Amino acid sequence: MGRSRSIRGWTKVGLAKVRGACITALMQTTTRRNFLKSTLRTGLAFAGAGLLDTGSLLAVEPIKRAGAPRLLLSLAGYSFRDYFKDANHKRDTNTDSAKRIDLFQFIDYCAEHGCQGTELTSYYFPPTLDHDFLIKIKRHAFLRGIDISGTAVGNTFTVPAGPKRDQEIANTKKWIDYAAIMGAPHIRIFAGAAPSGMSLDEARQLCIPAIEECCDYAGGRGIFLGLENHGGIVSTAEEILEIVRAVKSPWLGINLDTGNFHTDDPYADLVKIAPYAVNVQMKGEVHPRGKGEERADLPRLVKILRDADYQGYVALEYESKEDPWTAVPRLLKQMKELFAA
Repeated sequence: MGRSRSIRGWTKVGLAKVRGACITALMQTTTRRNFLKSTLRTGLAFAGAGLLDTGSLLAVEPIKRAGAPRLLLSLAGYSFRDYFKDANHKRDTNTDSAKRIDLFQFIDYCAEHGCQGTELTSYYFPPTLDHDFLIKIKRHAFLRGIDISGTAVGNTFTVPAGPKRDQEIANTKKWIDYAAIMGAPHIRIFAGAAPSGMSLDEARQLCIPAIEECCDYAGGRGIFLGLENHGGIVSTAEEILEIVRAVKSPWLGINLDTGNFHTDDPYADLVKIAPYAVNVQMKGEVHPRGKGEERADLPRLVKILRDADYQGYVALEYESKEDPWTAVPRLLKQMKELFAA
């Protein structure tokens, strides 16, 4: 009997100890397993977002996109620059007052001409702009089935430290906030030209930190900044790429303007910058050096974008002399056909 009680006692105590040890081991194993799984999932999520790619945090690199090229049609408000009646960027024109429009009518025009997006250039918003107006724009575009593909500011980042530079950066940040309210994922920015007496390198060193500061601000709101090849210190493919590669932000790319290179071979230069494009503005003309203005080879431009695996908006930015009310529908139709081919 004594022995039996001893065995039963040992069994109860022993089993309790064994059970506790097993549970503890299981919990530790499960905890470790969950930790490893959680760590793996987190790592994959960060990698998927490009946040573990140190290159993307150190400098802008060519954009790697999965899948086939996708070209989405948009129209830039700049195409009707002489016709916006509430613009804060007035132009001295003799345009027919009956043809004047506001941004809401421009969105309607984009919808009626089969565009998937509308690029609302900052110049054509009313001089007094508030949150309610931006919300009305967003609502109107949504109800017309149109994305606000982006907006554009007219900044200069090559000015020395001081009130003027502070104002340029502050205005860009203000439009980043406006873009976030409207749901626009992209803002076109400029670099600027070198002021008199300043070297190209000095101007570049002023521009880069200003872009980085604005990119930090834009990234917090999920907005891409697209540096346009717009003359000044970014007149060539090499010049714009030098700045883009120097900026340490995953929120900068190139706003590729197909008509802005005045080089020996604009098409070859567009090939160089196309892998960095986050937005495209397509023009009806090109300007090869020494040859004047030539009609753009639109199929060739589309091929350049497809060869770079570009996926995103291509906004017609019409600048020709012909009345845009006549020419824009024709060009939009041609672009739609090329995108669908």
